Amino acid sequence: MLDAALIVLLIAVLFGSWLALLHFAGRTAERAPWPLALMHAGLALIGLVLLAVTLRGPAHGADQGMAGFGITAAGLLAVAAIVGAQIFVRFRLRRKSAGALVGIHAALAVSGIVILAAYVLS
Repeated sequence: MLDAALIVLLIAVLFGSWLALLHFAGRTAERAPWPLALMHAGLALIGLVLLAVTLRGPAHGADQGMAGFGITAAGLLAVAAIVGAQIFVRFRLRRKSAGALVGIHAALAVSGIVILAAYVLS
């Protein structure tokens, strides 16, 4: 199930990258592809839940000193989800730019994915 969490989260990263490109190309809240944003959010939450369920079991990679990587990745991804919700509120409901939040969200999410990939592929 750890592999499934990584795959779902990687697909969410692809949708998120597409959204970031559209955002920085100047898409306004009225012209944003909201079905794409909902797909990104839904996949990311599903991946995060799969990861959380998987982490309840025995630690993976403990013999290589990587036992804490899963929890670290989950924590980073959870914070990225919170920032993503703030992007939604700011961009969609208040009609304000969220450029800095998009950058913070992306940095947290990519960090979490890289750590998760190292954890899964070890």
